[in-house]
Amino acid sequence: MNREQKAAVVEDLHSRLSDAPLVILTEWIGSTVPQLDAVRRACEPSGASFQVVKNTLARRALEGTDKGILEDHFRGNVAVIISGDDPAAAAKVFRDQAKENKKLVAKAGFFDGDLVDAKDVAALADLPSREELLVMLLQTLLAAPRQVMGVIRAPARDLLYLLNNYANKLEQEQNG
Repeated sequence: MNREQKAAVVEDLHSRLSDAPLVILTEWIGSTVPQLDAVRRACEPSGASFQVVKNTLARRALEGTDKGILEDHFRGNVAVIISGDDPAAAAKVFRDQAKENKKLVAKAGFFDGDLVDAKDVAALADLPSREELLVMLLQTLLAAPRQVMGVIRAPARDLLYLLNNYANKLEQEQNG
């Protein structure tokens, strides 16, 4: 890889690291190329990316980002999972891939301004995805107007029941 190619890799990695809400560093020692390709393909639908990078290039890419605290963790064979807009989805993909490939181990990560460890990455995977959170929000927003309408309709409904019962009572008195 020549100097221009290295600069392009650093620039691309820097831009993706700057924008990502979640970064997971993984060890992959002993994994085969098809296993790593499976991880890469599994990350794509969630908007995440999986990349094996040289440690020196990764450290350069971290410069000028808020993720500089990850610099010390780029030792040995490290791959990077960079999330898209939904960090929970990327964490779920990593958890699922780590179950299939036991050699894929979380080394460290960065989420919400903090350095996280493997336990925190697992906890992130248990969070609902962005879509699930939006559905819950929509359900909450729709529940309040339904309850208000129920309260508003209650007097009219109760009056209707009262009038029906009174009409039934009068009918029974006439027939009885």
